[in-house]
Amino acid sequence: MPEKFDAIVIGSGISGGWAAKELCEKGLKTLVLERGREVKHIEDYPTGTMLPWEFEHRNRLTREMKEANPIVSRCYAFYEGTEHFFVKDDEHPYIQEKPFDWIRGYQTGGKSLMWARQTQRWSDFDFEGPARDGFAVDWPIRYADIAPWYSYVEKFAGISGNKDGLKNLPDGEFLPAHEMNCVESHFQSQIAKHYKDRHIIQGRCAHITDNRQIYLDQNRSKCMHRTICERGCPYGGYFSSNSSTLPAAQRTGNLTLRPHSVVHSILFDEKLGKAKGVKVIDAISGEEIDFHARIIFVNASALNSNLILLNSKSSRFPNGLGNDNGMLGKYVAFHNYNRTISAEFEGYLDKTTSGKRPNSPYVPRFRNVEKQETDFLRGYAAGFQASRNPYYPSDGWGEDLKESLSTKKYNDYWTVGSHMMGETIPKESNYVALDDKEVDKWGIPKLRISIDYDENDKKMEQDYMDQFTEMFEKAGFKNIKTRESKRNPGNDIHEMGGVRMGHDPKTSLLDKWNALHHCQNVFVTDGACMTSTSTQNPSLTYMALTARAVDYAVNRMKRAEL
Repeated sequence: MPEKFDAIVIGSGISGGWAAKELCEKGLKTLVLERGREVKHIEDYPTGTMLPWEFEHRNRLTREMKEANPIVSRCYAFYEGTEHFFVKDDEHPYIQEKPFDWIRGYQTGGKSLMWARQTQRWSDFDFEGPARDGFAVDWPIRYADIAPWYSYVEKFAGISGNKDGLKNLPDGEFLPAHEMNCVESHFQSQIAKHYKDRHIIQGRCAHITDNRQIYLDQNRSKCMHRTICERGCPYGGYFSSNSSTLPAAQRTGNLTLRPHSVVHSILFDEKLGKAKGVKVIDAISGEEIDFHARIIFVNASALNSNLILLNSKSSRFPNGLGNDNGMLGKYVAFHNYNRTISAEFEGYLDKTTSGKRPNSPYVPRFRNVEKQETDFLRGYAAGFQASRNPYYPSDGWGEDLKESLSTKKYNDYWTVGSHMMGETIPKESNYVALDDKEVDKWGIPKLRISIDYDENDKKMEQDYMDQFTEMFEKAGFKNIKTRESKRNPGNDIHEMGGVRMGHDPKTSLLDKWNALHHCQNVFVTDGACMTSTSTQNPSLTYMALTARAVDYAVNRMKRAEL
């Protein structure tokens, strides 16, 4: 393998895949470094078409597996059919100063194989949030800067949704949306009747719902509504790096993908004043290898990107690459999923649902949007869904029992439920750092994580329960129950920050183009770059920021500025 390339991309997940596609399509010879194994689309989805009875344990985790993996087994998507895509607890240990569930997927495509596929744009209300309330720093961009890039990535990835016309949740380039069921539509109409500022919309998600040429050219087809997406979709019905961006990069002839490549650090050239390459440790042989390139994209996932930059030390940057202000690794934030609410509804008992749906309705943020109106900062979005559950009676003996078991019946009510997704405030006390004693099996310092909830989160949780209890009551729902899920930070799998964007090099690490202020040929476009978290699922924003940053970087290269 050659040691010199035009560009190096660290990580092959959602943002790394987009960096690879854009760089390769613009003619750059690009090396993608993946620390895990290679996973090829279709052929490396071993459980993608398996039926429940084909699993040794009926697709459930054994007690032994749960006991061996107390962290990752708390993830909703970790089970017998997916466990091969997740990092096990003992494979890549880290240090928890406070409880934190670091959910990871080390393979080609990263967590893009197992993600929940929810995709919402940010609005100016989100980008302006820190400037309004003074927490974190002002974003160096606004919606107008990223809107065309949202459109660009949406068209290629395939996003289903409706044109809802909401100021706080801009519309995108949508494929036909999935449908609400009758009780979800009932809740939508009741909320519209009782509130002017609250809306129930069908969720927006990265699923192909219309066979257009742009997806046929990617060898992808419509979503089959199997709802086992996290096992890997052989149809390419949902967006992943493996089915979409990495094959696009491969088709250019400019891509070199190197799995089993644990990135140790980014190499800094003291004379030139910029990065010159990446030091890699082969995960199998332990060999150290240096690869060189003119530009480097860091897309290792938020916390790993922090780790790599912190470990990239030189005489110019003794505390980590670009870390003149000492803020690298600080102001990490996440999404709060700590509260849920459920209820029952006795209407529409002459109806039920048919088939499956890989998506559900969404409640955009309605608190503190245009003005501060509560005793907590920012706000929360929420999911919502309704279902009518079947059961099979087990009455009688012999033929009577057989007849009962073959007769499907339904409960005399619908079940409805919601979960919150709250914005947490980036704080200096929420940080990651390199441990000064313990190293992993490749000699790289382990990551020390100190991240927790605060009083603002607790106030927001209470408001979610109060407001949704009221909304459920107005919709006629009964037997309303709220629950604290007691999820550790990190279990949301939406960790962000540590290498935040900003105007001022004294208070941020990245400029408005996602380049390090003090090392302009290194770009960070995964979750580490986020200045704040807002309430939307973040992956679509990572995609758009990445495509935008590549366009900027390549233009600067053409002008011989990088």
